[in-house]
Amino acid sequence: MSQTRRQAEGWGRRAETGAVWLLRLKGYAILARRERTPAGEIDIIARRGRTLVAVEVKARRTDTPLRDLIAEGQWQRICRALELYAGRRRLDHLRLRFDIVFLQPGRWPRHIADAWRPS
Repeated sequence: MSQTRRQAEGWGRRAETGAVWLLRLKGYAILARRERTPAGEIDIIARRGRTLVAVEVKARRTDTPLRDLIAEGQWQRICRALELYAGRRRLDHLRLRFDIVFLQPGRWPRHIADAWRPS
C-alpha cells in the first residue's frame, strides 16, 4: 500500500472515530463500525430509540458540496446493507434512517440526519 493511501486510510479512520463520538454525545448507541454485508459496507450503524441509522462518514480536506458526497448507487447499496443487517439482528421492526457525518479540518463535524430516503 502506498504512503498516500495509508495516510488517506488513517484520515478516514480518525474521521469515523470523530463521528462516533459526535453521535454518542447526541445520544446514539453505536452498534457497529465498518459493518460488512453481502450488499456492501456501512461506516457506522447506530440506534436511537426506535430508529436504526446507517451513517456514512465523509471526510474532505476541501469544500465539497453535500450533494456530491455520495452517489445514488452508493445509497442503494447502503440501504440494502442496512436492511440485511436489521434482518440478521432481528431489528427489522425499527424505523430505518440514513445519515451523513461530514468532517473537514478546522471545522465542527456536520451531522445531517435523514439525508436520504429510499425511493
